[in-house]
Amino acid sequence: MSVAAPATAVSLSARDLAHRYAGRRGLSPVSFEVAAPGVVAVTGANGSGKSTLLRIVSGLLRPSHGALRLTHDGRDVAPVERRRHVGLATPELAFYPEFTAHENLAFAAEAHGLAGPAAAADAALARVGLTARAHDRVSALSSGMKQRLRLAFALLHRPPLLLLDEPGAHMDEEGRGVLEAFVADHARTGLVLIATNEEREWRLAERRIELAGRGLGDPA
Repeated sequence: MSVAAPATAVSLSARDLAHRYAGRRGLSPVSFEVAAPGVVAVTGANGSGKSTLLRIVSGLLRPSHGALRLTHDGRDVAPVERRRHVGLATPELAFYPEFTAHENLAFAAEAHGLAGPAAAADAALARVGLTARAHDRVSALSSGMKQRLRLAFALLHRPPLLLLDEPGAHMDEEGRGVLEAFVADHARTGLVLIATNEEREWRLAERRIELAGRGLGDPA
């Protein structure tokens, strides 16, 4: 008889969180509380700040207003420490085109300080169904395959919190199936935030954070 893995003690809360870029509002004030295990969809009009919110959560961007708190195992995680607790897959993530998929992930695993970077790359590629393409150069991969590679990069260090920005972009039906299984598997014990307006993607979530405002079109 199999025993289910325990849920990861990770939680995320925001209070009046907002951001602006050069005099224009990138994220209107939003407040929420979410915790593992599960899936949360971040939805809203184009430019409402979905990607901005994920960048703030990941620690890559400092908010202009409000506060965001990430806790893991009862301890607050400072923005500078979040790379060890958060995995981010975003369309902006680029790889070295002359390296293979495996070489890119092994290099990233080594940069993360992981023991056995080659084994970590193997495991991540298997999770997204790219084992057969592991030794192909990234330049030879389709857009959908590169999107799968971004998912593999996000889970490489097995973080409790995954942030997925439009994860199904360019994926075919097989890739969509991989994505859905990937999200369901992580959500059994961890927390997944998906920034999307695609119905098939936001229906993977148990709850939604709906962002208001017109984003960069709004005066700050």
